[in-house]
Amino acid sequence: MENEFLKGRKILIVEDDLSSRLYLNKILEKARVIIMNAGDGQEAVDVALNNSDIDIILMDIQLPVMDGYSALSKIREVKKDMVIIAQTAYGLLGDKEKILNSGFNDYVIKPILSQNLIDKLIANLKGK
Repeated sequence: MENEFLKGRKILIVEDDLSSRLYLNKILEKARVIIMNAGDGQEAVDVALNNSDIDIILMDIQLPVMDGYSALSKIREVKKDMVIIAQTAYGLLGDKEKILNSGFNDYVIKPILSQNLIDKLIANLKGK
């Protein structure tokens, strides 16, 4: 089963909306990943830079304190090869291009479907 590929992987979820964070945690718990959480962009940077064993970051774009683009930039200064996937409520063509051109490896559009998220995580980790 493909979900076995994610078992034991460490994923940082960066999401300021509590219900969205709980939803993502529930999806990833079923895949038996190790979950870390951050509620704003600055916390995401701090957690990412202080934990060398994170396999992937799932980052909301619109965050308090520091937005997802700024947090991505700070993390990339130190961890150039970190897999970082954007979560966005915006699915327009220009938004997709901006996300990918800014340095995110991939993106998922909200509302996030559980199998779509799992497929994206697997694809990005296998491509690493």
